[in-house]
Amino acid sequence: MNSLPVITAVDGSDHSLKALEWALDAARRRNAELLVVHIRADYVKALPLPGALPVMPPVDEVPVLAAVRESFEGRTGLPPVRYSTVDGSPASALIELADEAQLLVLGSRGRGGFASLLLGSVSRACTARAACPVVVVPHAARTEAVEAAGTFGRVALGLAPEETADAAVEFAFEEAQRRSAGLQVVTTYPVPFSTLALMGGYTDAVGTPESPRVEKSLAEAQDERLRAFTGRYADVAVEKVVTAADAAGRLVVASQTADLLVVGRHRRRVNADSFLVGSAANAVLLHAQCPVAVVPA
Repeated sequence: MNSLPVITAVDGSDHSLKALEWALDAARRRNAELLVVHIRADYVKALPLPGALPVMPPVDEVPVLAAVRESFEGRTGLPPVRYSTVDGSPASALIELADEAQLLVLGSRGRGGFASLLLGSVSRACTARAACPVVVVPHAARTEAVEAAGTFGRVALGLAPEETADAAVEFAFEEAQRRSAGLQVVTTYPVPFSTLALMGGYTDAVGTPESPRVEKSLAEAQDERLRAFTGRYADVAVEKVVTAADAAGRLVVASQTADLLVVGRHRRRVNADSFLVGSAANAVLLHAQCPVAVVPA
């Protein structure tokens, strides 16, 4: 059992409340505490004097947290829940809190986000810099069709055999095991742009004359990469997919029939403050139709 909590942030928006429900389930599956955090971004600006010490009000006097606590009354099967208020920049505060968390769960946008934005700045910053895995739960408009179908009993993993870190692969297998779900491992290789354009870029393409050789080599690399994990997680049924396709597009397709999509965070960052996530992971965060877990190396 991991003693660190699952953390989620609430601001009263529908997006954050949707993430809260996902975080509740995640904490229950992990037998972990859930820490519900409300970030008061404007509080520091309102301090009357430079250097004045902030005075935290009781949780019941913070309307957002009080509403969450009230919504839990009478519900059964909840994990242990703790509440906290934090003052400062939401992104910076959550990244700092993630140092002492096993999982950070966020909505794709917050109360302050423009409706036209597909991914909020806080979620983007946390997926790029948090020390723990970050799950971004997409807003209702993007998931409506998928949620109507119920759960699929599947976790999907985007795997580049020579690049994806062990942490991402481990996370995907653990999640599949917790959910008694299958694991679909998707590995793609590039094809000419004209082929992607013809096929729409989101489905498996027809490939090139080199495709059979490339697919065989990638399938062998995928098998080798997964061997240690399939041995440890023998109860997880693994479906291996190797195909000619745009990586991001193929993972978005996988998200249409998955309960969770797992991707690794880009490891080649210019500096510690970089917001680089990786082109495929970033595209998936923008368009996936199920929650996305971004796992740091």
